[in-house]
Amino acid sequence: MEELRVTGGGRLGPIDSSRIPRYAGAATFARLPRLDQVDRTDIAVVGVPFDSGVSYRPGARFGGNHIREASRLLRPYNPALDVSPFERVQVADAGDMAVNPFNIGEAIETVQQNALDLTADGARLVTLGGDHTIALPLLRAAAERAGSPVAMLHFDAHLDTWDTYFGAEYTHGTPFRRAVEEGILDTEAISHVGTRGPLYGVRDLEDDRRFGFGIVTSSDVYRKGVDEIVDQLRQRIGNRPLYVSVDIDVLDPAHAPGTGTPEAGGITSRELLEILRGLRGLNLVGADVVEVAPAYDHAELTGVAASHVAYDLVTLMADTLTPATPAPIAEDH
Repeated sequence: MEELRVTGGGRLGPIDSSRIPRYAGAATFARLPRLDQVDRTDIAVVGVPFDSGVSYRPGARFGGNHIREASRLLRPYNPALDVSPFERVQVADAGDMAVNPFNIGEAIETVQQNALDLTADGARLVTLGGDHTIALPLLRAAAERAGSPVAMLHFDAHLDTWDTYFGAEYTHGTPFRRAVEEGILDTEAISHVGTRGPLYGVRDLEDDRRFGFGIVTSSDVYRKGVDEIVDQLRQRIGNRPLYVSVDIDVLDPAHAPGTGTPEAGGITSRELLEILRGLRGLNLVGADVVEVAPAYDHAELTGVAASHVAYDLVTLMADTLTPATPAPIAEDH
């Protein structure tokens, strides 16, 4: 099938859905070109099909492609931010990283190296998970590229700062404790957003305070409202290099049932998107959307929410990047 694409701004954009039905053709993110179809990229969207670090329901290894399928509905212009991200910069789908599902340590090393390779020319990365274990190597790569520890906003129902599970130090519940220990997070500018639900004990919260995390619970979002929360987060982050990690279970199960460890009382998809949009202008250097488990999804509720979250993250990055002069688009594209 001939790929009839939108080419605004001299960038190779998504397949034109006014001429090729959304449900036809390959399901790259937002129907964007593959990495091998462009000469360079400013933002790469990459999948990590890995869920060997989960502690409850598996299946997030299939999350990246589920998000891609749901992203067929995305369009080139983002009116909420008044930005056409695919015209402003070159965005491409880098496919999936091939990680070892039987060796978590090796998988972490692979993700870190792949992230460094994909950003070697200055590109920024939006990663589709996969379970939350992958945030650690992605943060390592982001801090290396930034040349300093990075600020982080962690959207999640859970803290993910536990020490071990069954003696294992690297799981989807431990990445941010390891990141603090490794010195790759700026502990004056890190915060959880949307946390809720029972904990193992008060020590979980005490450890988080000791690590430097601020905590914005889902109840805080409900009672204070989006604008106050955004102002609070922006004051905490300042102009530091910022990494955003979104566990889709930050959303209430009504909005995202397809995830491994759902918790009642979450924020809405509208609240999440509005908080992200409130980060406009910050120095967003990397992001991930993780823990989408399609086996538990219905009517693509979770996939649709995750695809819009990833789209807004791409838009936020594109909005702050200085567009490079686009290379001529080859005829066979």
